[in-house]
Amino acid sequence: MYDIDKIKAQWSRQRPDLDTEPMALIGRITRLSAHLSEEMGKTFARHGLNGPSFDMLATLLRSGPPHALSPNQLLETMMVTSGTMTNRIDQLEKDDLVTRVRNPDDKRSVLVQLTGKGQKIIDAAVTDHVETQKKLVAGLSGEERGNLNALLRTYLTTFEAD
Repeated sequence: MYDIDKIKAQWSRQRPDLDTEPMALIGRITRLSAHLSEEMGKTFARHGLNGPSFDMLATLLRSGPPHALSPNQLLETMMVTSGTMTNRIDQLEKDDLVTRVRNPDDKRSVLVQLTGKGQKIIDAAVTDHVETQKKLVAGLSGEERGNLNALLRTYLTTFEAD
């Protein structure tokens, strides 16, 4: 593990003409992201899932009954290519976590629907995921979490403005 402040100080000595404050901020965000991803990945793995499979199953679950969406609807929410989406659906279908069903509103298309097994797994995984996330933010007070959330929301709008 490395100390971001030490790296920042080294750059200040080598290149005092550079403002390295953004480097420190982005370094911390990047390190936090890695830690968070690692811990959440452990939770997903306990349920036989990885991040992408969890995301797809959770998207289907939160869509509400009948827990089915078209591949295009999944594409809109998951921000991946259609080829990647097809591969993910194929793998989840092979594992009996989703099935393709005829779209009742358009007989030419299909919906991707959670199977009973898929719903059972994602229900348990979501419960554990929420507990993992609570543990991951437990080091911050409620006020600190609120302030950090507000700051990050503002920062994200610089990239994701409507």
